[in-house]
Amino acid sequence: MRAALDVLSAVLLLTGAGFCVLTAVGVLRFPDPVCRLHAAAKAQTLGVLLILGGTAFQVSARHIVSLALVAVFQLATVPVVGQVVGRTAYRTGAVHRDALVTDELRARLAEGERGG
Repeated sequence: MRAALDVLSAVLLLTGAGFCVLTAVGVLRFPDPVCRLHAAAKAQTLGVLLILGGTAFQVSARHIVSLALVAVFQLATVPVVGQVVGRTAYRTGAVHRDALVTDELRARLAEGERGG
């Protein structure tokens, strides 16, 4: 039984580490902040959750609550940070606006500037 848990843990840890490496490559290689945010938010979150899952099989039961709290914190903060960083990048002109398929934020910001 312990060997099966060790194998499952190893698979989860290695898969999570792979997603984290892919995140790093995506952040380095993608051309603009919107693409980089996508890599950082999606793949990194999945990688961290897989690593936490693999770690849960190797630690005692009293540490699993801590791992679950880390997972919840990760799931709660990543979307908020992504939204703030994305909006900041858009407002500072770092986003290639002509490459966007739909630009809903442009109308909202123009509406806010008019005072409406």
